[in-house]
Amino acid sequence: MSDPMAVSRKLVAVFAADVEGYSRLMGADEVGTLQGLTERRAILDRFIGEHRGRIANTAGDSVLAEFGSAVEAVQCAVDAQTALAEANAGLAPDRRICFRIGIHIGDVMVRAGDLFGDGVNIAARLQLIAKPGSVCISGATYDQVRKVLPISFMDLGAQQVKNIREQVRAYQVGATTAEAEAAFVRVAETEGSPPLPDKPSIAVLPFQNMSGDPEQEYFADGMVEEI
Repeated sequence: MSDPMAVSRKLVAVFAADVEGYSRLMGADEVGTLQGLTERRAILDRFIGEHRGRIANTAGDSVLAEFGSAVEAVQCAVDAQTALAEANAGLAPDRRICFRIGIHIGDVMVRAGDLFGDGVNIAARLQLIAKPGSVCISGATYDQVRKVLPISFMDLGAQQVKNIREQVRAYQVGATTAEAEAAFVRVAETEGSPPLPDKPSIAVLPFQNMSGDPEQEYFADGMVEEI
């Protein structure tokens, strides 16, 4: 009988996705948003399966999957975003359910089917850099796919991301020059100090991970970012 707490390591392409503005959407229409999320998760899950990926973790609007091939992971993300955009086509901009996807190839730890480690954290940070409906990949992933996939990539430069000591080079998949410049602005705004508002406001501080498992910071950070 296998030990459920046993930990193994392997090199995979980590695929992290979540819905931009999910809390806002739920606040406006819980029933409609949940129904829309269920429909779009079915689309995303189908493409992950078709590209031989495995869903490892899910939490609310977040999906974490692994692929044995970086090429399959990126192609899956591009195909899924195209299908998801079609599903959103008839909706008002403020009612669209848009996923952001980050992909990184790296070494991960596996325990009871769940993924842990820097490889997961980097993919999650790249997901936060991606704009709604787009895909952001690491330099390591780019090196594996740039000569294989007939897709354009825009270099976003080296990014300093939370809890990762070394900078991570990021690329936006299929990005135009204007989109890349907008991404640079988003990163700069995230790293800089926000302007003081004219009216009182509420600041949401990072949630403390009480589980004792440092890898769960991925979900804590995602919750704070949505609030």
